[in-house]
Amino acid sequence: MAQAKPIILDNPGMFLRAGVLSLALLLASRLLGLARESALAAAFGASGAADLAVLMLTLPDWLAGIAASGALAYVMLPAWAGMDPQAVAATQRRLARVLLAMGVGLAAALALLRFDVLDLLVPGLGAGLHEAGVAAILWSAAAVPLALLASLWATRLQHERDFTGMYGANLVVNGVLVAVLGAMVVSGQAMVAALGAGLLAAMGLRLLWLRRRLVLGCYPSLRGPSPDEPAALPPAATWLWAAAAAGLPLTLPFVARSMASASGEGALATFNYAWKLVELPLMLAIQLVATLAFPHIARAFASPDGDLAAAVRPAFALAWSLACAAAAALVVASPGLAQLLFGWGRMDPKSLQQVAELGSIGAFSLLPQALAAVGLTVLAAQQRMHIAVAAYAAALFLLLAYPSPQGATVMAQLNLLFAGVAVVVLAALGRRLVAWLPWSALAAAFAALALSAWTRTHVPTMPAWPIAAQLAVALTAAAFVMAVAAAASADLRRALRR
Repeated sequence: MAQAKPIILDNPGMFLRAGVLSLALLLASRLLGLARESALAAAFGASGAADLAVLMLTLPDWLAGIAASGALAYVMLPAWAGMDPQAVAATQRRLARVLLAMGVGLAAALALLRFDVLDLLVPGLGAGLHEAGVAAILWSAAAVPLALLASLWATRLQHERDFTGMYGANLVVNGVLVAVLGAMVVSGQAMVAALGAGLLAAMGLRLLWLRRRLVLGCYPSLRGPSPDEPAALPPAATWLWAAAAAGLPLTLPFVARSMASASGEGALATFNYAWKLVELPLMLAIQLVATLAFPHIARAFASPDGDLAAAVRPAFALAWSLACAAAAALVVASPGLAQLLFGWGRMDPKSLQQVAELGSIGAFSLLPQALAAVGLTVLAAQQRMHIAVAAYAAALFLLLAYPSPQGATVMAQLNLLFAGVAVVVLAALGRRLVAWLPWSALAAAFAALALSAWTRTHVPTMPAWPIAAQLAVALTAAAFVMAVAAAASADLRRALRR
């Protein structure tokens, strides 16, 4: 449910002061999200009903992500930093009214256009599931206002540095859904309508959790006197740029899986499961590195004596090396990982093989996404995010202009498009990029990844190995990449010591 959302830090110790518990909740929220996908595969397998379940669970938060979640973090966190608590509370209440109105409008639009939305997002759905698909759209529509309000309250907790409350909300919603899906697995009856009711229950409980954290934290927000002057919000142009910057990266894989759905029932779910193999290291390692590097990079740009290379090079080295390590693990052990995560319940062997193949292809998108993630932090520090917005918009246009119903082709297209975005972002950094890139780390990590991939191709029996053996090989490959890169790059060693 949780989507990528920028975390703006104003000092390098914020995450440490947030405590080990908060970081553990971040990890737990991502792992529980993966457990939700695993339970989904067990309950529905790779079927047309699974396509509908995936769409229903992800559509509300995806709409909230492109309409509000990322924009709130980009726009309101800096704005709230300069306000007194009374003004923060006033703007929050005003935003709540705006977002609820927007949510009701989006829900109404989804309900009115439910047949067209279903055909657009799940083109491969069979006629026998059309009625259930319409119901899934309606369940998603009902959840949209709740998702938008949750994004606002989570952003307020982020402003207050209540990371326990923010990440705990993800645990609540995913925990409820895992329980609902688990009950379906045990009972042997997987129904889209029952999952829809569980979705609304999860969204409601997430709001209750967030509200309780706001009340317990004594943050003036939900009620109280308004300031004498009306709360001013940033201009519309600022919101539009921020929404585009946060929403377009989320839209690429969302659109890609809908394109893959055209090949038939179950294709959307299969593509979704494969992308989850890629998304976990992307969220937990690469984007976290970029987030932690942001304050160092921002201070280096703000200071006339700032050492930009010393701030940027370790971030590039660590993000790239982690990307290569994760890619190596996926390439050598994607069959075992697919079997471990999705190979139970109603998943069939053929679908598992497709998940593994798609995951091994998508693993290589981690490399350009690592470079782009750090490059975006540099552009954000310079307030030049419009370049990245243009790059992602062009990538989305190209994806839509050259559709393919084959999941492997679509995944390869994503690799190329993410590479193109990375090239544009890096080119925007200018001539200083040559000094900012840690060339030894880039070369060493990629060489270790290539050797791991070569080893995998020369051991054709590896997919038939026991899962434990494949996982051991995956960990060995990842550790090998990191060790080679650390031995070759002082920048990576410096990043690991931070």
